[in-house]
Amino acid sequence: MKKIFTLPALIAAFSLQAQFTVTIQAPADFKDQDAILYTLNGSKDIIFSKEQSKNSSWTFKYPKNYMGMMKVYFPGSNNTFNFISENMNVSVKLDTQANKIKDIIYLDEANDLMSKFQEGSQKKELILPALAQIKEYYKDNTDFGKALKTEINRLSGSSEGIDQAKHPFIYYYNTNYSKFLSNDASKKVSQDDIINFIDKSNDMLETSSLLRPVLVSYLNSGGNTNVSTSVDKLLDRLKVETPRGQTVLSELIDIFDVYDMQDFKDKYLGLAKNLKCTITDRLASTLKSNANVEIGAVFPNYKFQSPVNTTAKTLHDIKADKKIVIFWSSTCSHCESELPQLLAKYNDLKAKNIQVVGLSLDVDKDSYTKKISAFPWVNDSELRGWNSSYADTYNVHATPSYFILDANNKIISKPEHVGDVLEYFKLK
Repeated sequence: MKKIFTLPALIAAFSLQAQFTVTIQAPADFKDQDAILYTLNGSKDIIFSKEQSKNSSWTFKYPKNYMGMMKVYFPGSNNTFNFISENMNVSVKLDTQANKIKDIIYLDEANDLMSKFQEGSQKKELILPALAQIKEYYKDNTDFGKALKTEINRLSGSSEGIDQAKHPFIYYYNTNYSKFLSNDASKKVSQDDIINFIDKSNDMLETSSLLRPVLVSYLNSGGNTNVSTSVDKLLDRLKVETPRGQTVLSELIDIFDVYDMQDFKDKYLGLAKNLKCTITDRLASTLKSNANVEIGAVFPNYKFQSPVNTTAKTLHDIKADKKIVIFWSSTCSHCESELPQLLAKYNDLKAKNIQVVGLSLDVDKDSYTKKISAFPWVNDSELRGWNSSYADTYNVHATPSYFILDANNKIISKPEHVGDVLEYFKLK
């Protein structure tokens, strides 16, 4: 007897099938077992799933429509690479050396095309101006002059030849990057142009990686004296309670944080806190990471990975009258100048029962290990750079970042520089 499927059964059966797959191949000597797939929401990477290697290959099954940027991260070796999805199968082959990605070969049509276009765009921005200057010294009827003219014409080509129906995301990304973010002075756009773009764009705006740089461009176009007016105009048009409005609000709060525009950050963070509508996950994550590090909040606990100079298992296990928590990196020039000043006063701090905890956003183990050999305080690192878990948890956007905690791990100060730390403890 034939089996008859009801509509719900058909829907359930269909939902078990992947909308598209992402397949990654690596050489047999690539040691990583785990790979994590991320999607994108604005500038925020969103974890989709983790897969384990099967014969040096990883396959992710994505269950729904997605057009935009994606990322795969190998936590074991801190390797990362980006690619795009146009809701079609993605196939990537990695060339590695010493467990580091040396080259990426895109085997699917969309990523191969996107890779070639971006390579061409880089040449256009970096090489074309130089070629135009060189051309002034050569006549068009010479062999070199003809070759120069041919190359200039080739690099000057646009993305108009991309088939929008066949490659909708590539067309969207390249067209709008060229319009809103290129260095071409002839393509200057107004604030109203940018507002219309943000307001009228489809969901690919959030997945394209264009949103944050376009917002920075928008703020710059309004001038330093008109920031609030510009932001209010944009949010009024978008309706801040909508998902798009909340994503833009979240991005703006982060931008003000990164550029140390504290007054604007406070204003729009307050707006976000007072929204009466349902809060999106994107804005909720911004609110949470900021709430984690407000003055008076209990600093979220952190489980050490490979701590040095302590037997404590977690940050809260360290007992002291006060703690100085530093987020730093061995490649950070400001850390290079500031941390020795803290080191010079370390014994004075220790005498006051003040403990220092350094959490590093390093990637290179040798560089990190060499640097901490000079630091007698508690040190730890996930060796994942800005992929470290505490970057989001503690809303860290720059190094060095300092927090002073009391004996109960409450935040009592957030100094901007090491001089402020020493002044707080009257050691300057």
